[in-house]
Amino acid sequence: MARQRERKTNEGLKQKAPPLAADINVTPMVDVMLVLLIIFMVITPMLSKGKDVDKVKARNPIPMQAADKSDAVLIAVTRDGGTYLGNDKVAPDELAPKVRDALSDRVDKQAFLKADQRAKYEVVLQVVQNLQAAGVDQLGLLTDQLQDAKGRAVTGGGAAGGSTAPPAAQ
Repeated sequence: MARQRERKTNEGLKQKAPPLAADINVTPMVDVMLVLLIIFMVITPMLSKGKDVDKVKARNPIPMQAADKSDAVLIAVTRDGGTYLGNDKVAPDELAPKVRDALSDRVDKQAFLKADQRAKYEVVLQVVQNLQAAGVDQLGLLTDQLQDAKGRAVTGGGAAGGSTAPPAAQ
């Protein structure tokens, strides 16, 4: 199948043609990959679940993988006191029936709360009380890792005020 191409020179001698180049043109593939990269860079921030807040920093935060699930009940309290159920703004007094509906078909009555570190404690407490009224058995408080000036995680130690005893059971 592969025939050698030959050509005649002026003197009548047959001379072999140079071999065909079998290089793959990668330019279209690179173009497609760049387009896909841009698409993922644009879409990824939109996939974040819930309202974005500047969470409280803790020395030893407990990772809660259940909060990353697509069906997790996630409540956020913003700096200005706004309350969000997922991405929907909800008044704190309307939170209990909506959370109750979201948890109605579940065995585990679990919700997660992330509050801005500058949110008023009164609003956070009101949200917690409304979640208890909605029948939430387990409430996860989402925090971020405390970091030092160089960006390294700060771990260990106790509270700044003293006691490192575990909180009392409810």
